[in-house]
Amino acid sequence: MRRRTIFTAAMFLILNTGCIRKYAINKLGDALTNSGSVYASDDDPDLIRDAAPFSLKLIESLLAESPRHTGLLLAGCRGFTQYAYGFVQDRADRLEDKDIVESEPLRARARTLYLRARDYGLRGLDVRHREFARALRENPQTVSTASRADVALLFWTAASWGAAIAVSKDKPDLIADQPIVEALIDRALELDESFENGAIHSFLISYEPSRPGGKGSPEARSRTHFERARALSNGGLAAPFIALAEAVSVKTQDRGEFESLLRAALKIDPDARPEWRLENILMQRRARWLLSRTDDLFLQ
Repeated sequence: MRRRTIFTAAMFLILNTGCIRKYAINKLGDALTNSGSVYASDDDPDLIRDAAPFSLKLIESLLAESPRHTGLLLAGCRGFTQYAYGFVQDRADRLEDKDIVESEPLRARARTLYLRARDYGLRGLDVRHREFARALRENPQTVSTASRADVALLFWTAASWGAAIAVSKDKPDLIADQPIVEALIDRALELDESFENGAIHSFLISYEPSRPGGKGSPEARSRTHFERARALSNGGLAAPFIALAEAVSVKTQDRGEFESLLRAALKIDPDARPEWRLENILMQRRARWLLSRTDDLFLQ
């Protein structure tokens, strides 16, 4: 009797090993999904630049085992977007001034990373809404089926897709996806304009100048989004100031506004809000670089 009980217990463990493994992977995935604050509060961007690829590949390894884990899919979308912008595209932008030929491979790599991020976002939306990505491509207005619970996926999918388009002026097939990006970000704004302290408005500051049509002037729309982004973050994030300087001040050749916005970004104390520390440090690096290029960006 005892031998039969031991055998039965052993068979139960063998048959359920897959379930136990899946459970462990999902729990680890949950932990990784919520671990972004550890990176966000760090004060050493170079350390994060070197550490991020390991975390991103770990997320991909876990997704290979649990492909429908929405938290991991969101983490992959967000993580690859942030890494591509903060550590690849920014480097390409800086290098372009010195050697445009050398900057092209970096820009191409940024595009590849953005598209990888986009695909994780679309997969996450597919998990929540069956065949969402297919329906979105057929008719962008089907995004109306998304709910407030989808805002993070809507935002990061739009951000990664929009960033890929922005670095792909020679890719007409990709540029043709712009209406989908607009549908995603506009739905996210409609559902929760305060998402991540105004992140949607910050994105739209840069996006409005390239939006076809739209009410009023693109510059006025960007300024409206800037005011909302600044209000929702209580002026504690540098990104909205830099976005307006790059998207509007350079275009309108308003040198005084450009310098004022960037200096305002540099006055922000990164330690005032630890959860925004890394983002502010990275954006202030960009602000200093932009200020160093003022004479190149504005006609005398």
